[in-house]
Amino acid sequence: MTDNPYRGLGDHQFWRRAVAGVERFRFDPVRATRFTIQPSERVATAGSCFAQHISNRLASIGFNYFVTEAGEHLPDAQRRALNHGVFSARFGNIYTSRQLLQLFQESFQGRPVADDVWQREDGRYVDALRPQVTPGGYESPGEVKRERELHLAAVRRMFEQCDVFVFTLGLTETWRSKVDDTVYPLAPGVSGGSFDPERHEFVNLDVHDVTGDMESFLAGLKSVNPGVKVILTVSPVPLIATYEDRNVLVSTTYSKSVLRVVADMLWRRYEWIEYFPSYEIIVGNYNDSRYFERDYRGINRLGVDHAMRCFLDHYTSRGKRRSPVPGIATPPLLTSDIMCDEEAIDQLRP
Repeated sequence: MTDNPYRGLGDHQFWRRAVAGVERFRFDPVRATRFTIQPSERVATAGSCFAQHISNRLASIGFNYFVTEAGEHLPDAQRRALNHGVFSARFGNIYTSRQLLQLFQESFQGRPVADDVWQREDGRYVDALRPQVTPGGYESPGEVKRERELHLAAVRRMFEQCDVFVFTLGLTETWRSKVDDTVYPLAPGVSGGSFDPERHEFVNLDVHDVTGDMESFLAGLKSVNPGVKVILTVSPVPLIATYEDRNVLVSTTYSKSVLRVVADMLWRRYEWIEYFPSYEIIVGNYNDSRYFERDYRGINRLGVDHAMRCFLDHYTSRGKRRSPVPGIATPPLLTSDIMCDEEAIDQLRP
């Protein structure tokens, strides 16, 4: 019998045995990890909405979730209302690679921001770079700026002192200042400020943009924290709206594809970076969309539990040393009128 490169590969490399042949709730796409998180290590998180599930779960199981802006001087109810502890610092959602890079540059390099304070319709003021972290807003622009200086000091401590930084890539669409290229988490006018086409523009980042942003950020992070390790994830939450003149699902596919490609490129380049496939766990067709809420956008508890179970099993020292996951009966090869050359590969396995 002639030899071929697929003969002898593991079950995890064949769809029938690794996906179709595994019970849905036992599906685990993580093959191996480069490092694990020790209980004493300080874990910081940032990113899009889905990143909050990771931070919430780590905090709930008693891990050393690293928060540098916890609002210790405030009552519990007020801390929650002001979004303390949602992420490691009180920066709100960091949706894009550009937003992450510019936050680092502002924190360590004094990057100026031309339009950093927005006024709301009720007359209150908000931080343009985190417009919803203080729901009640501020009385004056000066108060916003003073609070931002405190925030940036907390961000610096987070980046300098964390042992593991978990970042969830969320979006490629963003709004940018034409004055100084600052990107915002929300378009001007949504939660403060006012949209001005002479001062603001829409941008949809591509693979080169996101790669450049992340390379610059990672180099900066290593310069201030040489021993840090990074875990990247991609948010499975679809776009709530697209500014592109096309269906929002098409824009979602583009955005997540770009982010997933960049995460893989970075994982291949750097030994101290891990990619955790929460995206694949949630959106994989093996689960028949059971991990989405009825709006097909929100992630339900089943999905979060599945993703976090895999995360804890592989990336933390508390994860149990598991034996191979028992599968269901491997489904037979399906016959079809559609001709696919690659079917011959699967026939190599019994």
